[in-house]
Amino acid sequence: MKKWPTLKAGDEPADVTLLLEGTFPMVRGGVSGWVDQLIRGLPHRRFALIFMGGSESAYKGILYDRPENVVHLECHYLMDAGGRVDEPRQYEGSHKAFGASDALHRYFKSPADSDPGKQLCDIAQMLGRDGGLSHEDFLYSRQAWEQIVDYYRKYCTDPSFVDYFWSVRNMHSPLFMLARIARAMPPTRCLHAISTGYAGFLGALAHHIHALPFIVTEHGIYTKERQIDLTEAEWIKTYNDVLTHGFRSDVSYIRRLWIRFFDGIGRLTYSAANPITTLYEGNRERQIIDGARAERTRVIPNGIDIARFRPLRETTFNNTAPIIALIGRVTPIKEIKTFVRAMRIVATHLPGAQGWIVGPESEDPEYAQECRDLAEQLDLNGTVKFMGFQRTEDVMSQIRLATLTSISEAQPLVALEAMASGLPVVCTDVGSCYELVHGHPKAHLTSATTGPDMAHAAGRIVPIADPGATAAAMLDLLVNRAAWESARAIGIARVDAQYSERLMLDRYEHLYEETAAAPGRTRAAGE
Repeated sequence: MKKWPTLKAGDEPADVTLLLEGTFPMVRGGVSGWVDQLIRGLPHRRFALIFMGGSESAYKGILYDRPENVVHLECHYLMDAGGRVDEPRQYEGSHKAFGASDALHRYFKSPADSDPGKQLCDIAQMLGRDGGLSHEDFLYSRQAWEQIVDYYRKYCTDPSFVDYFWSVRNMHSPLFMLARIARAMPPTRCLHAISTGYAGFLGALAHHIHALPFIVTEHGIYTKERQIDLTEAEWIKTYNDVLTHGFRSDVSYIRRLWIRFFDGIGRLTYSAANPITTLYEGNRERQIIDGARAERTRVIPNGIDIARFRPLRETTFNNTAPIIALIGRVTPIKEIKTFVRAMRIVATHLPGAQGWIVGPESEDPEYAQECRDLAEQLDLNGTVKFMGFQRTEDVMSQIRLATLTSISEAQPLVALEAMASGLPVVCTDVGSCYELVHGHPKAHLTSATTGPDMAHAAGRIVPIADPGATAAAMLDLLVNRAAWESARAIGIARVDAQYSERLMLDRYEHLYEETAAAPGRTRAAGE
């Protein structure tokens, strides 16, 4: 691993500590690219980074060159959260601490019935501490055992106590690691989590422990994405009720437990953060539904370095080869298989067309292999190409159309980059994609509207997991030169006016200044 600096007690505090879960600097693309852009775009700000991942073996080390204004990096792997503890021995456990734990779990079950700020503040002062709620207490105390047994008897509808017991253990163990990280926070003046989840919960704990200003930015809504993952996760057992002969279709209790857990820590994160930002209005509305206070929320769209892509516009205008690229991680959430199936239709109607899948395959190698197998089964060898990670400009300069078939997105940078390069886009109707393509949120359509105004569209919007509609949209833009040129011109104008990097960076600079100047801002961690 490349050596990056670390701060010690007594060093000048960082201006901002970024709390990062599964992103920069260990993963390329997407949110990681945005983090790199933010850091390098504000060179006068000193950033500290706290990275959290699952298992260290899942990463290939640091993938970015260190920006000069990064003054601290520490990495933690939550699958190691069990850590080493003392030899098992009998613990009684603190009645006060387990009372606070019980109150927090009641909040998870009924969020509207209590104050999340108070619940978290109480836990933050106790979690991981001797005399409070230590990891040893959680693992070995009589009160922990009795609480788990009591909850199982009262609430669990799945038959296996063993599965329930280990689910509770695995769910909560990372929180003790987060408490240790929060207490040892490097000297800093502000916390900025780039998601809720574990990164956001770390920020909420550190906010309550150190009284630090705390900002949350969400690109995608973490709880929504985890719900999608958990609903399909094969590692969670599902038990069928024999009385219904195996036809029971509701989500198992253990799945709901995990979903409620991430929903709960998301609400606790929102309760501690001010301000809470996201990329577009639809996400802001979802944050409010999920527990964020409306007056704390605001929209700051992504921005791109338009000068980086402007030189490509002449090249893309003259491209004639029918090459379509999907740029993104090869993972289920990107729904790569829909793109592969759509390319079978495109290739049948437009011989010579190619579909490039451009992105790393390391995050989910099994899924990546399934996508390769599908392409082979559909006789698409030579038509669909898996390119791995490539420089975005190199890809954009060779293609005629950019496509996203994701089942979840926020405000995809790759769509903005394609539009800035002079390329129409075909995107699924997720996140802000409709707004990027049509220039306004879908919610602004009225009952009198017959449909989207294609005269002002920078591409096409298609339903999720619909290869036929995706292929039809791609073919429309590939064979209709007038439609292609119209979409290209609209995309260029829209990006230039609304989505520049400078506009985004100025908004975040103002956000940091505003947060630092807020009444009641207290000492930096480590001071």
